[in-house]
Formats: sequence, C-alpha cells, structure tokens
Amino acid sequence: MSDPFFHPAPTPLTLDEVCQLVGATAGEGVDLSRRIANVASLEEAGVSDLAFMDGARHVAELTRTRAGACFVTERFASHVPAGTVALRVGRPYAAFVAVARHLHEASLRPGSAFGQAGVAAGAMVHPQARLEADVTVDPGAVVGPGAEIGAGSVIASGAVVGPGVRIGRNCSIGAGVSLQHALLGDRVIVHPGARIGQDGFGYLGSAKGHAKVPQIGRVVLQDDVEIGAGTAIDRGGLRDTVIGEGTKIDNLVQIAHNVVIGRHCVIVSQTGIAGSATLGDFVMLGGQVGVIGHIRIGDGARIAASSNVKDDVPPGVEWGGSPAKPMREWFREVMAVQRLARGDRPAAGGRQEGQ
Repeated sequence: MSDPFFHPAPTPLTLDEVCQLVGATAGEGVDLSRRIANVASLEEAGVSDLAFMDGARHVAELTRTRAGACFVTERFASHVPAGTVALRVGRPYAAFVAVARHLHEASLRPGSAFGQAGVAAGAMVHPQARLEADVTVDPGAVVGPGAEIGAGSVIASGAVVGPGVRIGRNCSIGAGVSLQHALLGDRVIVHPGARIGQDGFGYLGSAKGHAKVPQIGRVVLQDDVEIGAGTAIDRGGLRDTVIGEGTKIDNLVQIAHNVVIGRHCVIVSQTGIAGSATLGDFVMLGGQVGVIGHIRIGDGARIAASSNVKDDVPPGVEWGGSPAKPMREWFREVMAVQRLARGDRPAAGGRQEGQ
C-alpha cells in the first residue's frame, strides 16, 4: 500500500524571504539564500525544515533539534544547536504560523472532494439556482431552487444547499453539510456533517401533548466564520440566529434558536448554548460549557471548560465552575471541599472557610 501525503508540497522559501515575511533577524554570517522547504516540530524537523521554540520547558528539545532553522526569542538563542539557524523574533509561534500559512495556503480551507473545478456531472443544481463564476459543486451535492452561491466557493459531495440559501464568495461547504434557511457571508467554512438552519427546539406543552411552535427565523453566518464538523446551529424562532464575523466554532457544538454570538468568539467542542442566549464580542467558551437560555455573556469574558453558566456574565471576566462564578471564588470553593475531604482541621485560633 502506498503512503500518500495529503497536502501538496509547498514552494520553498529562502531564509531571507522567511525573515522578511515575519520580521525575524538572523545572526552574522548566515547564508540567507538557504532554502526552507517545510515546517515541522522541534523533534521531527530535518535540515530543510523550519521549527519554533516557545517556552523554557522545551529547551531540551531545542538543543537536540535537527531543524534547518528555528524561531526563538533572544533569551533562548544561545541554546540553538550549531547546525540550526536561530531566527530571532518576539513571538516565535506567531511567526511559525505565519510561515506555515504561507507555505500551506491550500490547507486553510477544505477543497473539492472530487478534485475538479466547476459543476460536476453528478451534481444536482436546480435551474433556478444562481451560481457565480468559478463555483465548484462536487458529485452528489444538491443545490435547491433560488439558492445563490458566490464566486470561488466549493460545495463538497453530499452537501445540501436548501431553497433560497445565500452563500457568499470563497466559502467552503464540507461533505454532508446541510444548509437551510441560512445566509452566509464571504470566506465562511462549514466542515463536514454540520447542520445549519434546521428547526429550533420549540414546543408548547399541554395535557394533550406538545404542540410544535413554528420556527420562522433564519441563521446568519457573517464573514470569516468557521463551523466545525458535526456542529448544529438551529434557525431562529421569531428572530434570526446570528454568528458574528470571525467567530470560530469547534466540532460537536449545539447552538439553539435565537442565539446571538458576537464577533471573533471562540467556542470549543461539546459546548451547548440554549435558546435566546447572547454572547458579546471576543467571548471564549471552553469545552463542554453549558449556557442556559436568555442570559448574556459580556464582551471578552472567558468561561472555563465544563462550566455551567446560569447567570449573566460581566464583560472581561474569567468564570468557572457549576454554577459558574468568578474564578477566584470558584477556586476557593474547590480548595475548601478538598480540605474537608482530607479531614483537615483549621489552625488554632483560625476560622473555618466562610465564617
């Protein structure tokens, strides 16, 4: 069996080009015409690879690396081995990412699963759909009546673009995605298996059972949003469900109807956000966070993993726990419980926690 490499080989860069790209500096006498062919970790890098070192805990790996060049801060430049060129920069990992993005631009968004451009013969595109130039639709994808897809966008195999859905330019819609009642901006990425725009979970209970409440809103994904594999975003009941510009959502996240998420938020896997909750800009939610409905999380707030948020959260704070509370308060409670579990006794003249 062959051993394929799934990413195309990048065009090499000279050390001079690398330095110009990120503002790094090399030492005296370094041959800046030397070529860098790829990026790699400290442990796996070879003589034509670029690595980075960011933090004292990795000094041992740095001293053993075989990388051709390595981004380091001035503090650790003396630890770079003789065969490796030290590229001094203020933020090594940020510089490494910038070079990796340059070398592997094609990996930044999913492409055609069929490996071709244009509308494939096996795609089903309704005659009333409107596609701009340079749209790719793979075999087995369905584009419904009245749908509009902007130039440079890719619709992968098995994806369903429902009637009237709008997709902006340079978007990537992964295999098996379903889009209904949705408006997407430019450069939106939706990874395989995501479900966007299905019914919100709304019922009116009575002695006779549960009557379904019509869900007549939409989902709006603004420019540069990225949605992970298997994530579900319900359309609004009476208002739109909105995901703000630049927000990144991990795999297996549930976002309920009428939720409004601000710009440049980060939401990690297995988080659930209940109906009509509102998140401000630059909010970060760790994995497995639960947010109940109708509350607001302020701009820049950060919620620790596995927390349960049941109250409004002020802007700019760090909360954690279940129920979530200010981080220091949560830590004090955890420590108090640990002391009780160990059977610790307070010091003479001391006071029990909370007295």
